[in-house]
Formats: sequence, structure tokens, C-alpha cells
Amino acid sequence: MLKTPWAEELNPDAPLPEYPRPQLVREAWQNLNGQWDFAILPKGSSPETGFAGKITVPFAVESLLSGVQKTVGPDNELWYERSFDLGVDRKGKRVMLHFGAVDWEAEVWVNDKQVGKHQGGFDAFAFDITEFLAKGKSQKIRVRVWDPSDSGPQPRGKQVKDPKGIWYTPVTGIWQTVWLEAVPESYIASSYSNTDWENSSQIFYPEIKNAQAGQEVEVSLMEAGQVLASFKAAANQPAPVKISNPKAWSPDSPTLYEVSIKLFQGKKLIEEVKSYAAYRDIRMAKGADGHQRMFLNGKALFQYGPLDQGWWPDGLYTAPTDEALLFDIVKTKEMGFNMIRKHVKVEPARWYYHADKLGMLVWQDMPSGDMGNRWEVRPGIIREGMNKARTPESEEIFKTEWEEIINEFKFFPSIVVWVPFNEAWGQFKTTEIVQLTRDLDSSRLINSASGGNFEMQQGSTLVGDIMDLHNYPDPVMPDPAIFGEKTVLVLGEFGGLGLPIEGHTWQLKDNWGYQSFTTMDELKARYAILMEDLSELIPLGLAAAIYTQTTDVEIETNGIMTYDRKIIKIPVEELSKMHQKLYK
Repeated sequence: MLKTPWAEELNPDAPLPEYPRPQLVREAWQNLNGQWDFAILPKGSSPETGFAGKITVPFAVESLLSGVQKTVGPDNELWYERSFDLGVDRKGKRVMLHFGAVDWEAEVWVNDKQVGKHQGGFDAFAFDITEFLAKGKSQKIRVRVWDPSDSGPQPRGKQVKDPKGIWYTPVTGIWQTVWLEAVPESYIASSYSNTDWENSSQIFYPEIKNAQAGQEVEVSLMEAGQVLASFKAAANQPAPVKISNPKAWSPDSPTLYEVSIKLFQGKKLIEEVKSYAAYRDIRMAKGADGHQRMFLNGKALFQYGPLDQGWWPDGLYTAPTDEALLFDIVKTKEMGFNMIRKHVKVEPARWYYHADKLGMLVWQDMPSGDMGNRWEVRPGIIREGMNKARTPESEEIFKTEWEEIINEFKFFPSIVVWVPFNEAWGQFKTTEIVQLTRDLDSSRLINSASGGNFEMQQGSTLVGDIMDLHNYPDPVMPDPAIFGEKTVLVLGEFGGLGLPIEGHTWQLKDNWGYQSFTTMDELKARYAILMEDLSELIPLGLAAAIYTQTTDVEIETNGIMTYDRKIIKIPVEELSKMHQKLYK
């Protein structure tokens, strides 16, 4: 079985001990990762006769690192249970039980009392369990999970019951950190901020749960612990903080300001949380050459990065350690990329935190699902079956989860593009979904349909901001004379150069790449040609490109790194040198 170097560092009794929500940090919290009891039972059963053994949370039951490595399937349910001692002071507080992500439907009990149900495999959720806690320290949690995989309409990304080609092993159950925190009766539930570039301000939007009349929020922006500026606003109102001589965040200079958010009742401090912010602006505008470009902080910037699936041979959806999670971004940066397209998967909050700190731009896909419609790669072509006829339930599942994802992750300044659809997978009502995306977050660009099934408005204006072609292996671009007047033109996927390396593949033979090679020298020579061809498209109006892909994944061997991250197929320094010409 293929393992990453970090698998041996994993402590199964206390995996992923890091604070899971770096965008809003509280002191009083408790990590519940570790050894839980589990059972796989027919749908509709309950585990009253006992559990089958132990599972390491938060690794999906199908993964090696879970200690189980069994398939659940749509006809069964996965049950979890653990007892623990409450490690936070609950006197005068509310106790919140958090799940980073559970795929797909989760029902939760505390001390044998049902506290709630959640559907969605990629968004965090929490329950107030204060009224369900037993006296004393000892408590019990039980969780039931059902995941129909690709037999259901829900967003699932690359998971299928029968993995092959570009489709991978199912992921069922808890796959991100489970944790508790203690909060006051009125508390700061979330916060995000947007940059008002023209007015040198950062506008904060703190959300106060159970807000009381007269409560105020004070937001302070700091550098090296020194307060630069503050603003006090009524609870649940925007707080614009004006900055003198602000330092902009960019891949070359990823400045993050420290943020303190305090909740007051009169002069009484109810609570304080720590956060951070970046002063950065992303928009579409015409460059000096007359082509539409993506402008970061008022300057046109060519964006180039890998398609990043975020899969692990030992943990599937879940990196073995935080160091492993960080590794992929660090190496991508060292290779000279300035952007990552996070492909039909959403990562834990800490991944985006690392991207923020390192200065890595991110295009965020919506995980796909409910597939079956036709894919038309040619722009300006209409044909039957391009839109998926989803049921009202399927449409609502998509919209609900997309809304949750955007609201949760629009905090992170590294994210500069939202991508609701990829290659027609489950694509429906594109204009409506683009408008929903714009309503939820107007501060970023929208790549409405990566790879095809483009929906046009009157004339040749695209719905969304970006026209995104896919072509393997060679670079191409949409014709700017036809499509470029009001649209950013990008190459959303290309490359896919494959090189299986013995001892570092998911299976021994029948591995797959878009164009395969037998030596690293052959691979490097072909990649160098791709870079020369790509660089010639940029003056013609190409604004961004995405190479497939960061790592091998299962039987796909077209990664720059092997699936176990032990071998980089083209030297990092040589990649960086090849990429520099793209940014000039």
C-alpha cells in the first residue's frame, strides 16, 4: 500500500491536533480526534448490539490511515461513538460541537439525545450541545453517516463506487477535525472582510449570534502586535477600518494583518477572538495591450498553477498531518507557480490559511455531482442535452452546499476565483448559479463553466467573467477577436504529461496519463515545449493557465509529483526557471 512520508508521524490517538479554524481563534477549545468506535450496518439499523472496532478520526473509513479500510456503500450506514471527558469550562458558557466536514449525511446524538442532522460533504457545521451535556465531565457522542456516493445527486467530486480512470475511491464519514469550544451567550460566530481598494479600507463583517440590544463590536487591525487602526460598530453591522499606507497582499509579498475582534455590552468585554486579514483586490480590466486581464492590486498578473485534486494515497481526502497539507503548497510555490486550482474538492480551513500565509492564489471549484449531461467544448455552440435536468431536490442540494462553501471560505484572501461547474458535470441553470455566486460574493471573479458548455448572453458576452478552454496536451486559447472584448480568456486545463515511476504508483500496471513517457528527461523536454508554446499565447490575450496536475492520483500518473510525494519528476529549480518567462 502506497504511503506518504508523513504516515509514520501520525499519532492515531491524537491526529491533526492543530486548531482547525485559523480564521477565528478562541482559547477555550477541545480536540476530539482520535480513536472512536465504529460499525458498518445495513441502512435503518442501529448499533445496539455493539461496535465492530476502532477507527481513527478524522480519516475516512475507506482510507489506510483510518485503520479500517472498508467500503460502506449506499445500502449501509457508518456509525461512530466515543466517550470523553469534557475539557472546556462550561460555567456560564454555551458548548458548541464542531465537525470540519462529514461526507455526506450526518446525524448526531449527545448522551443518547438527538441534537441535529446535516447534509453536505464539504462544509463545516456545528451544534449547540449545552442542553444535552450530562452532569460531571464524562460525555458520549454518537454519529450516523450515510453517503450514496455516485448513486446520489449530491456534490461528491471525483468519488465513485467503481474507481477507474479519473475517478477515485469513495470517501465516507468524518474526514476533518471534530472539536468543541465554549462560547458566551452572545458570541462572535464568524467574520470575513473585503478590501475597499479605492478608499484604503478593510471592511469587516462580524456575525454575532444571540446579539443583545446595545452590543457593539470593535475590530482592530494590527501589525507585529501594534494596533494600526480600529473601528467600533453595532453588533452585526459592517466595520470599515481605514489603513494608512496599507501593504497589499500578493504572491510576491503575502502581508497578513493580525486582527482582534471584541464584543462589548457597554464597557463590559464579553469576548475577544483573534483573526487576520489581507489587503488585496482582484478584478477584471483591460491591460495596456487592450486584452482583458486579471488585475491583482491594480496590476495585470498572469496566473499560472497546477490542477490540485488534494488526494492522498493513505488518507484519501485527508492529509496525514498539517505538515503534509502544507507541503503541497510549499512545493508548488518553489516550482514557480503563483496559483492553484483546487479541483472539485474543498480543503480544510488550514489549507487556505497556509495559502494565505505563503501568498498562493486559489481558484476554488464547486465539487461536482449528479452528472450525465453532454459536454460541448467548443465556445459558441448550442446542442441538445448540455444542461442537466436535475430534480428540485438535487438543485436545492447543490445550491445549499455551494452557498455554505462560499459563505465559509470567502474569508480567505487567497481565493480569487469561484468555479461552480467543470466540464459540464451536473451543470444546470448556469446563468442562475452565476448570479447566486455573485450575490453571495461580488468581490471575486467567476469562472462559470470550466472547460465548455459556455452560456452566452446577447452577442458574444459570456455568462460570468472567464472563458476557460481545456485542451490536452498542448496549449490553446479562445479567439480574443470573437470572445475577448468583455471576457478574461484562460486555458483551464492542459498538459497531463504522464510518467509512472516504479514503486511509487497506486497499482503496478495499466496506469494512465494524457500523454505518457518512460523517463524524466523525456518528460522534462516535452514540458519545456509546452512552456514555450504557452508563453507565445500570453501576448495574444491569454490571462491564465492551469497544468494538470500537482500529483499523481490513484491510477493517474500525470502529476509533477508522485502520489506518495516522494519523487518530484522535474527538478524544482528547473521548473521555476521555465515559469519565470510567463510572468514577464
